[in-house]
Amino acid sequence: MDENEFLADRFEAHRGRLKAVAYRMLGSLSEADDAVQEAWLRLSRTDTTQVENLAGWLTTVTGRVCLDMLRSRASRREDPLEEHLPDPVISPADGIEPEHEALLADSVGLALLVVLESLAPAERLAFVLHDMFAVPFDEIAPMVGRTPAAARQLASRARRRVQRTAPTPDLDLTRQRQVVDAFLAASRGGDFDALVAVLDPDVVLRVDTPGGLRIVRGATDVASQSLLFSRSTSTAQSTLAALPALVNGTAGVIGTINGQPISVMSFTILDARIAGIDILADPTRVASLDLTALEI
Repeated sequence: MDENEFLADRFEAHRGRLKAVAYRMLGSLSEADDAVQEAWLRLSRTDTTQVENLAGWLTTVTGRVCLDMLRSRASRREDPLEEHLPDPVISPADGIEPEHEALLADSVGLALLVVLESLAPAERLAFVLHDMFAVPFDEIAPMVGRTPAAARQLASRARRRVQRTAPTPDLDLTRQRQVVDAFLAASRGGDFDALVAVLDPDVVLRVDTPGGLRIVRGATDVASQSLLFSRSTSTAQSTLAALPALVNGTAGVIGTINGQPISVMSFTILDARIAGIDILADPTRVASLDLTALEI
């Protein structure tokens, strides 16, 4: 084995972790792949005899690449309609696929990724690298052009926002599925009271459409919106189905019409109620998802 093959093998051993870093930083699976590829290119141009800790070196390089991508993205974004849900990771309802395990470690649900999207790039980097991947602030500081103490403050500020707006959900998949099934049954049956009962009073519904991100808050408004959608689709001369799946490791649903996927629904369950519903309903983005494991 020559030196390049040896280096490639060492890199591949860290690829899963690096993509997990990039996914949390960027919320985009394709951009995460681009960031990991850039990390490989930088490694291939580096004298690795000077690298004592390859895992740490690759993590910080990937973080730097993602930080640059976030800053570039922020400089281009002028229209608030450009906001969208992060890319979902879809697995069969009976368990997360092995290749997704590193990507979804630490319960990285869509609700958490939505909060991360709201952070400034430097805050996001400090929080993701320190809180999720145990990178010391001494290494994070030069990446954001701050002192270690200032980098610590960035992570602390991000942590407070995450704890305030993305509390740890119920991780019991059986209970999650029971709550989701109750929501779907109430929606199909047109039972407004049952819908309100299964929703947290402060529930937030986010729907990603071609026209942008729509947000509905509160149990009564979300229940009304759910019934309106259910009635509008039930009149169509089509075969509708809600297929159970795991969306970022939690109970979710793939909506189909005549066997074609049209939406991805992710639910955040707290205390046996739905605290958040995230729906990807942009046909272009839904069509780009890898749903082969679901055998739709």
